[in-house]
Amino acid sequence: MTARIPSAVLTWREDVLEGFSQAPLGPATLVRYETRPENPRGVVLMVHGYNDYFFQSHVAEALTEAGYVFYAVDLRRAGRSLRPDDVPHFTTDVAEQGEDIAAAAEAVARAEQGLPLALHTHSMGSLFALIRLHDHGAGPVDALVLDAPFLGTVATRLQRVGGLALPLIARRDPMSIVSQGPSWYATHLLASEGGRWDFDPAWKRPDGVPARAAWLQAALRAQARAAKGLDLSIPILVARAAEGGPDSPDNPRLDAQDTVVDVDAIARIGPRLGSRVEELVVPDGVHDLTLSDDAPRAFYLERLVEWLGRVLPAPEDPGA
Repeated sequence: MTARIPSAVLTWREDVLEGFSQAPLGPATLVRYETRPENPRGVVLMVHGYNDYFFQSHVAEALTEAGYVFYAVDLRRAGRSLRPDDVPHFTTDVAEQGEDIAAAAEAVARAEQGLPLALHTHSMGSLFALIRLHDHGAGPVDALVLDAPFLGTVATRLQRVGGLALPLIARRDPMSIVSQGPSWYATHLLASEGGRWDFDPAWKRPDGVPARAAWLQAALRAQARAAKGLDLSIPILVARAAEGGPDSPDNPRLDAQDTVVDVDAIARIGPRLGSRVEELVVPDGVHDLTLSDDAPRAFYLERLVEWLGRVLPAPEDPGA
């Protein structure tokens, strides 16, 4: 990976989350947790998904307590990086957001020299990372976590659109909306709607972010590449909820299922992604496993920390 913005020129300022700071990184935004472990054993860089941004301060706290320095990145056209004229999360090529992940990883590696680096990615962010690392090599990344990677979708309407007509629609009208509707998953999570998490509904929208033709075509192409198998050699943890279900307010298991992506596709394709893949199934987990109810969230974070401790190399001795 090659960073476009070296860490030496990053300008840090107070973040929207207490205890964090942020710095522009080209079209993206790098976020760091200001609390650091005394003797770090590694560093984790967190990457969000579609209709999402970094707000999971509890993950930063848990990983810091376990000995890891914590960073996150809001990719272009998302969250902190969203500009007034941007179409949220839109892309015609997953390589765009892959560049942001590469720049963030390189900046973090430069800032935290000697510490092994793990990418923790979610949903569409996982797809961006997979394609980037496959096409350009792992670079400073020593391990990859895929939290509910977007390898398939339960949205049958998107599946229908993703047929022979989609390339023509995407070419003639790339901004054409091919699917839209509320995200009951996001609505259920939001504290003001009775959920357990506080987040900015302008950056993670309960009303959803429309899927546009060119974005969907780019996503489906990336999914097709992943489905054929990738040749990543770094350790990969493929994590998913135990069950999938409909994203509907009438679903009694809305808080105990992945209602966004196809968990069967993750189970089927995950082992093909590299030579050192481990799978983690989380009972009663939701789409973002870090936002699950207390018990499944603790289960996931405990096993994540255990896995990182096993697969990451030891930090370099600065005196060696």
